[in-house]
Amino acid sequence: MATLKPVDAVLIGVGWTGGIVASELTKAGLNVVGLERGMIRDTDPDFAVPQIHDELDYGIRYKLFQDAAKETYTFRNNASQGALPIRQFGSFIPGNGLGGAGVHWNGVTWRFLPWDFETRSRTIARYGAGILGEDCTSQDWGVTYDELEPYYDRFEYLCGIGGKAGHLNGKKIAGGNTFEGNRRREYPSPPMKQQYAGQLFTEGTTKLGYHPFPQPSANSTRAHKNPEGVEIGLCVYCGYCERFGCEMGAKASLQTTLLPNLMKNSKFELRPNSHVLRINLDRSGKKAVSVTYLDGAGVEQTQPAEMIFVTAWALNNVRLLLLSKIGEPYDPVKNTGVVGRNYAYQVNTPATLFYEGRHFNNFMASGAIGTIIDDFNGDNFDHAALDFIGGADIGQSNTNARPILYHPVPPGTPAWGSAWKSAVAKYYNNSASLNAQGGCQSYRQNYLDLDPTYTDAYGQPLLRMTMDWYKHEHKQSAFMVEKLAQIAKAMDAKQYTTGLLPEHYDIVPYQSTHNVGGAVMGADPRTSVVNKYGQSWDTSNVFVLGASAFPQNAGYNPTGTLGALAYHTMDAVVKRYIKSPGSLA
Repeated sequence: MATLKPVDAVLIGVGWTGGIVASELTKAGLNVVGLERGMIRDTDPDFAVPQIHDELDYGIRYKLFQDAAKETYTFRNNASQGALPIRQFGSFIPGNGLGGAGVHWNGVTWRFLPWDFETRSRTIARYGAGILGEDCTSQDWGVTYDELEPYYDRFEYLCGIGGKAGHLNGKKIAGGNTFEGNRRREYPSPPMKQQYAGQLFTEGTTKLGYHPFPQPSANSTRAHKNPEGVEIGLCVYCGYCERFGCEMGAKASLQTTLLPNLMKNSKFELRPNSHVLRINLDRSGKKAVSVTYLDGAGVEQTQPAEMIFVTAWALNNVRLLLLSKIGEPYDPVKNTGVVGRNYAYQVNTPATLFYEGRHFNNFMASGAIGTIIDDFNGDNFDHAALDFIGGADIGQSNTNARPILYHPVPPGTPAWGSAWKSAVAKYYNNSASLNAQGGCQSYRQNYLDLDPTYTDAYGQPLLRMTMDWYKHEHKQSAFMVEKLAQIAKAMDAKQYTTGLLPEHYDIVPYQSTHNVGGAVMGADPRTSVVNKYGQSWDTSNVFVLGASAFPQNAGYNPTGTLGALAYHTMDAVVKRYIKSPGSLA
């Protein structure tokens, strides 16, 4: 094992959060090493056509994703069951390689609602503690929307997000999301074009008294030069966003926003194909001193650093903390410890609408195209008689219509044969999709820990997921089914189907890669792993960034919030921590 020359900071994972950290630290004059588990990827040649439009290779065989044969997770619904390894990713698909999930994401970029950051205190103040339930562990974040607003703004301008403000400098603006938190300025780019189905959604929801608006998008609607001086391309609505890189350089990612400058910066060194094994602590156990990893040749290396930033995907962040013995592991029986606590996911309640003779051209799309209502998200509606909290953004969005995975058919269609083929041909272009993307509360019984039986290709324990749906999620989904049916009728659909949340969480069908929690932030070390700046309560020179910090999940995609949190952390690190290392809280 070789011990390398010390540096100021090491990043473990180089995606959105790692890129922001590297950019801000190198601007401050620090030397930074980025350890990336996967390979280098860039827009040219990795995302060039025609190969990037190979749905079989990327959409089915997961070319951009973590290899489950080498590294996976085990799963069970509850602690009485035996957990088994996930052999093929289905419910979620973790990324692999430079840029992480920012390469294969759809580009939907939300700000969480002010309520989302103060879920527990606002819920108790309005409804009383009884609505939460005894085992619900959802909590406040320790940071508010108003504190994060400048950093949301910064991330949006980095990415050239297209949208329409609905709450600008204290004024509500029709046509935007009037439920959103107050923002200081308009989006940097206009919203995406509206699909025909989106027009029907707008007309139908407006008749019902709701408030439709365009979904905020990182699929660039016009050429954009960001504050870093990097130019982002123009979206051509090809429908190859989710699970694919963007050949136009039009989907905001590390590659199209920060990487061009970072790769020219002598202060930054990228080390791809570097598999991190653990973070090493000093004898006191209170300070991290180095990171041990396997390089591309399989040789064990140790990289000393003054600061260590854990910037991988949410579940992998948690696993690394457990392997490194940073923070007390969560014990659901005793309800003690913090690492692995408050794992949460997301509740998706879909609907498909079928028409006769209305051609929607669903193949002309982008990952973040859509028309949304927020009337039933967060605490935007009264829950007093509903016995659940939280909600969902409800929207119309056909993001791809790629031929292998997209074949909607109405109820009663045979599952195979000539009748099925005929229905696929008929409804491929005569159907539209709705979805209620809902928040998910945290529970004492849903958690992450190290599996006592199964190991990865490197001999280390796999991360074990214990997860199921509980009261709030089931009742929320049933409520959303009613709203989706109401909207489908208002959109004059000939037929429609809805999908109620199943009794138990199932790891097989794809739902979203919006896994959160396990290394959550908060104001109390007894219930959180990191403080409001993503800094470990136990090891002050370790910062854990990303969706692993979310104490529960909102009815939104997470990327805008993890970007804002990363900028919030780096503002404190550059202005305060570097000058005087120690606790920022």
